[in-house]
Amino acid sequence: MFSSFLSLSPSLPTLLLLFLLLLSLPLVSSVSAIHARKQPPPTANNSLLSINHMLRSEAETLFKIMDSLSSDHSWRTSYPNPCKRGSIWPGIECRLGPDNRLHVSRLDFGTHPNPTCKSTATFPNQIFALPYLQSVFFLNCFAQTKTVLSVPSYRLSNSSLQQLSLRSNPGLFGPIPSQISYLKSLQILTLSQNRLSGPIPAGIFRLSSLVHLDLSYNILTGAIPTELGNLKNLVGLDLSYNSLIGTIPGTIGQLGSLQKLDLSSNALNGRIPDSIEKLSSLAFMALSDNRFSGTFPAGLPKLQSLQCFIMDDNPINIPLPVEFGKLVKLQELRLANSGFSGTIPPSFSLLMNLSTLSLQNNRLIGEIPAGFGSLAHIYHLNLSRNLLGGVVPFDASFFKRLGRNLDLSANPGLCLSPTEAYNVKIGIGVGVCGNSKNGSLIVKSQASHGFSKPFFLFLVLGLHQILLLYYDINHFS
Repeated sequence: MFSSFLSLSPSLPTLLLLFLLLLSLPLVSSVSAIHARKQPPPTANNSLLSINHMLRSEAETLFKIMDSLSSDHSWRTSYPNPCKRGSIWPGIECRLGPDNRLHVSRLDFGTHPNPTCKSTATFPNQIFALPYLQSVFFLNCFAQTKTVLSVPSYRLSNSSLQQLSLRSNPGLFGPIPSQISYLKSLQILTLSQNRLSGPIPAGIFRLSSLVHLDLSYNILTGAIPTELGNLKNLVGLDLSYNSLIGTIPGTIGQLGSLQKLDLSSNALNGRIPDSIEKLSSLAFMALSDNRFSGTFPAGLPKLQSLQCFIMDDNPINIPLPVEFGKLVKLQELRLANSGFSGTIPPSFSLLMNLSTLSLQNNRLIGEIPAGFGSLAHIYHLNLSRNLLGGVVPFDASFFKRLGRNLDLSANPGLCLSPTEAYNVKIGIGVGVCGNSKNGSLIVKSQASHGFSKPFFLFLVLGLHQILLLYYDINHFS
């Protein structure tokens, strides 16, 4: 019987295996229970808790930045959780990341209510270690301690930074680092009103995502790199108030989206390149205070989006181009002190949107186009210090509308008709027209009470004769 039981029972190894499995069952269930206690199912409260807390490494980087820049608060104790709802730092913005946590996306420094910068503040390149940072602004931040713009080359290939703005920082000096070209996501780069020097690094023009580039009011030198044409998405370019030399590169014609171009107050020379006619979206162009000379591009009339053209203080020394009259959207045209000669083209009267026209201190001759009086939107007109002549073609309503914004002074041959002269309530530097004995037009100075000097003398002398006659009659009667 025992032998038959053995024949029906499983082998000894099998029994041992079953026994071990039975012993292990309580252990597995206990571990599962412990795991369940440590990992409770997700709830709304748990989700809120996770997004209210930054990663420790990111928070520590932020604390280091704040400690080096600002002494407005004890940041670690006053704001231990920078992105927590209800206690977010001033000058900081946070966004939810793919890990369901809040991350720093924007930092503002320098002016109230944002954190102000202490006198020992220097540029913190740790900002480039914040993985989700998209925008950073330093305004009036580095003033008393000299500092440089340093950009580390490591870990920048995955940078999320889209906007970097450093404005009005007199303590920020030195070159623009070439490593800035590693910020591939950068769309807006503003380094204005600092003391940056040296050439513009060609690497900036490898930032193909750039939409706005502003390097104005610095001490930058050298030529504008030909690589400028690589910035196909550029809408605004401002390199004004530097010490740049050379010509405008012809590659500027590749910037098909450009709307604003400001190169004023440099030492640029030569002609405006013909390729500029391709900038069909250009609305604002300022080239004042340079050394440009020679003729304008033949394709200038193709800039049909142009609303503002400023080119004062250049040694152009050519006749005033008639092509400006074809830029029908122009609202502001400034061509003062540039040696323009010849007459004012009548085509300028077609600029019906014009509000400002400055042609002073040139060598213009002839009469003011009669159509200028029909420019309904003009409010600033300066034709002073030229060689213009003839009768001013404006009526009383024109004089009233412009008032002191009209300057026609220092044009020896220019005069007002006697009819209109009495309607002019302010001095515009122009006398009153009259006829000489031979029929030619002469100019008589405009009196302050509406009478010319000869007419006033006539009244005085006539009155004197009447008084003498009255005396004689009474004396001899």
